[in-house]
Amino acid sequence: MRTISRGTASATLSSQEVKHPQKRFYRSRAHSNPLNDTHFKVPAMPAEVEWPRLFPDFCKAEAPSEINSEVRFADVGCGFGGLLVRLSPLYPDTLMLGMELRDKVADYVRERIDALRQEHQGKYTNISCVRTNTQKYLPHYFRKGQLTKMFFLFPDPHFKTANHRRRIISDTLLADYAYLLAPGGMLYTITDVEELGQWMATRLDRHPSFQRLSEEELAADKAAGVLTSATEEGQKVARNEGQTWRAVYRRL
Repeated sequence: MRTISRGTASATLSSQEVKHPQKRFYRSRAHSNPLNDTHFKVPAMPAEVEWPRLFPDFCKAEAPSEINSEVRFADVGCGFGGLLVRLSPLYPDTLMLGMELRDKVADYVRERIDALRQEHQGKYTNISCVRTNTQKYLPHYFRKGQLTKMFFLFPDPHFKTANHRRRIISDTLLADYAYLLAPGGMLYTITDVEELGQWMATRLDRHPSFQRLSEEELAADKAAGVLTSATEEGQKVARNEGQTWRAVYRRL
């Protein structure tokens, strides 16, 4: 893998000098129907994604498309970007892409990342966000075996039986995730809905490409340690003293 180089970081700007987006102006419906057709640009293949625009500090001018081979983490349904922001300093040399269907929320994440990059020069350059429908277009962004971590944090439970086909963890979609994850890669799930937690674990447990991590392995995984606290949903559950169901799987 080629070496990723960055420019020298300048002095950190104060928060007063950088305008951060305010969530109240970007509120959207909590859930969206992933089966509806939404009109936005979709790349035909991973090489057509505008990687230089998403990760400008990591692109070589002479070979900008090479960035595609280096995006390793995908936060599916990234919400307001809390996990990306938390993971960025933990894995500073790993590129991470948040993927969000709701347009206002995706706009917020992009502006949040831009503000953090301005405020902390040289940092948060390894995270970015796109608006897309991952249930339909995830393979348009990543090649086979490219990803080493995929995150599914507090997904829409779609409580009605008729809507279970909209759930982001399903027998059909797990085939896509197994295709995109490298051997040894990790798939992370967490929810505050017990029935959904059981649903996801049941499907992952019986899939031949995935093996559940033990509690000892989870304790040694720094990404697993922030699943509850990194996102807005997780923080809300903690404030309400609620319970969560976490399950992490290795790609065999």
